[in-house]
Amino acid sequence: MRFMHLSDLHIGKRVNEFSMIEDQKYILAQILSILDRECVDAVFLAGDIYDKPIPSVEAVQVFDRFLTSLADRRVPVLVISGNHDSAERLSFGAHLMENRGVHISKIYDGKTDKVIFRDEYGEVFVYLLPFLKPAAVRHAFQGMEISSYQDAVTSAVSAMDVQPGARSILLAHQFVTGARCCESEELLVGGLDQVDVTAFNIFDYVALGHLHSPQKVGRETVRYCGSPLKYSFSEAEQQKSVTIVELKEKGNTEVSKIPLKPLRDMRRVKGTYLDVTRKSFYEGTNTEDYIQITLTDEEDIPDGFWKLRIIYPNLMRLEYDNQRTRENRCVEAANSVEQKSELELFEGFFEIQNNQPMSEQQKLFVKDLIQKIQEKDFGRE
Repeated sequence: MRFMHLSDLHIGKRVNEFSMIEDQKYILAQILSILDRECVDAVFLAGDIYDKPIPSVEAVQVFDRFLTSLADRRVPVLVISGNHDSAERLSFGAHLMENRGVHISKIYDGKTDKVIFRDEYGEVFVYLLPFLKPAAVRHAFQGMEISSYQDAVTSAVSAMDVQPGARSILLAHQFVTGARCCESEELLVGGLDQVDVTAFNIFDYVALGHLHSPQKVGRETVRYCGSPLKYSFSEAEQQKSVTIVELKEKGNTEVSKIPLKPLRDMRRVKGTYLDVTRKSFYEGTNTEDYIQITLTDEEDIPDGFWKLRIIYPNLMRLEYDNQRTRENRCVEAANSVEQKSELELFEGFFEIQNNQPMSEQQKLFVKDLIQKIQEKDFGRE
């Protein structure tokens, strides 16, 4: 079985107030061209289809056209919701769309949707696990102790009844411990949303979404394919790609990546004002790219941002790197509070107030309370 692994389209996203819709249309058309060349058996979309739970009309139309193009090619599509998606809205019409080969994960109720494929080696079982929060899993498995994201995912996987000898694939949208993050991702402070990679040991391949950097986690077959576009300048040096996976007999899986070329790249530029405005400096490069400029002049350039916009119309950010800004960074670093989790900070506060450390029972209570508060805030995004 040969499939394409995609995730984190974030259709409708705005970066520094720039709409990415045109760039997204362009990259989705490019993905369809790659699909035609690669002759895959299915396309997996591992969550964060939209950038907001209530997407714009234009964003919905873009995704509708993409799904229709896949269905017209008779390529099965498997889709799960991510933390940015509304599971209810995304799964609307799911039963109807199955007739066109579009399989969308339902709202999690303790059962995980499963799609079965067959090839020369036999059956392949693909499980569609939408983004999970502990509260959703507690609701599905009442009476079970589920206090963390690790507990939630482990419980959901256990309920799938995956056969060890069968070839099995999981689509999931979670933050796996040890993975690299970017500025454009939204994660819970203190790592409360992390899941250990061992939760997925039973699967031959895990198609992950949520993190925007293409990477493996723990083993070659537990992978984030990454977002198809750059959504922050922390991703400026990345090569975005689509991931192609060929699942052969049990234990034999090949993974390859095909690079993507965006309509407009995201680049960092550094130098003096005279440097970056000199024709010889920018000649031969795409000045239409999304740009972050760091000026090294000791004095700020009056109206520098708007002057530079004449040359770089998609300038997103202007910064300075000089003696003044370096001194400010040193002062901020000296005055910054040591990075601790909310639980560690509360433990310190509790000990100061009560002249004794917290008990294990108190720690568990506070940890659960912090998690509930963060889940509530995280769900508003």
